[in-house]
Amino acid sequence: MTDPATLPYRPCVGVVLFNPAGLVFMGRRIGLPVRFDDAGMWQLPQGGIDEGETPREAALRELAEEIGVEQVDYLAETPHWLHYDLPEEMMGKVWGGKYRGQKQKWFALLHTGPEREINLTVPGHRPEFDLWRWERLERIPELVVPFKRHIYESLVETFGHLPEQLRARAG
Repeated sequence: MTDPATLPYRPCVGVVLFNPAGLVFMGRRIGLPVRFDDAGMWQLPQGGIDEGETPREAALRELAEEIGVEQVDYLAETPHWLHYDLPEEMMGKVWGGKYRGQKQKWFALLHTGPEREINLTVPGHRPEFDLWRWERLERIPELVVPFKRHIYESLVETFGHLPEQLRARAG
């Protein structure tokens, strides 16, 4: 077996999708190879970067594919790539065993369309989530799988100023 420490990180993007009230979209993940308690099954939209795609293009594509959302405004992005390693029990079970984890560029976007635009069963794409909800940004780390928690804590730190700004703007 290949030493996981020698494997590369999969290039990926993630989206912190805010509504005008400053709340964040969270989806309950389906199809994980390892079962976590319900709290650990929630996450933000994310996915790999296709050949020739910029991270920002990938973020917009993933958002449309995973939850049907296309009406957004750009707010901010993480200044650096964030990394996580897969837990040992998942190593070799995801991404064909080619990666040790992911390096992620995260984007904060504002959903500017109607809430009915959110669709977890986008035609032509395998559903990623079976439920969704709006959540306070500061709560998102406690809702995700433990091995991604440090990523979500970084998102709270990086984008923590946005909910108040959005609420003030919505006024």
